[in-house]
Amino acid sequence: MGREAPLVSQYLERISRAAVEKYQSLLKQYVRHRQGLYSLYKGERLHYVGLAVDLRWRLNQHLRDHHGRSWDRFSVYLTIQERHPKELETLILRITGKPPGNKNEGKFTDSENLKRRLKKDIRRYHRDELLELMGQKVDGDKHRTKKNRGRRSPMLAGYIAGAMRIRTKLKGKSIKARVRRDGSIRFNGKTYNSPSAAGYAASGRSCDGWYFWKYERGPGDWVKLHELRR
Repeated sequence: MGREAPLVSQYLERISRAAVEKYQSLLKQYVRHRQGLYSLYKGERLHYVGLAVDLRWRLNQHLRDHHGRSWDRFSVYLTIQERHPKELETLILRITGKPPGNKNEGKFTDSENLKRRLKKDIRRYHRDELLELMGQKVDGDKHRTKKNRGRRSPMLAGYIAGAMRIRTKLKGKSIKARVRRDGSIRFNGKTYNSPSAAGYAASGRSCDGWYFWKYERGPGDWVKLHELRR
């Protein structure tokens, strides 16, 4: 297997503004037609973080634009084929708390803020804790019907917080199923209590369903069901 390309291929850190003004011809060799992230500093204080697809042009622009004399040092990080440069810039801005030279902290695209889910899980945790303290039984499967109450619980019941989608790829074809709120799996009009049973129905052969199916851990982040048991 070939070595994975690094996110940052080359970088310069805390270089003086005078170097940009005096040695432009030398710096041009490093950053011309290169993309990456850069940061401007006033002394030790971070002033601005930016993204550029042509770093030479962008740094030269900052010598004359409204940032003016707001910076005296800079850092630059050259990236290779980065697929999410704008989100990388946003990530840095949000971590640093929006430097004074930046107008906003940026937004993530197609990302889930887990705060709402955390609030819901905390309320559920407190409810279950109170029931246990009062000597009452904690029923984690409120959605089971009377018809199903004597049956073996679905294997996923203890690992999920609600309904979700699962999928796999077989012979180049995408196969989808749905995990219901009680942990059972609905596939092709039938319900299965285990990932392996649903996997057998989908593939026609025995398989370990925990490794056969994937679920969406976060927007666009599909991982094997086995991760739920970690």
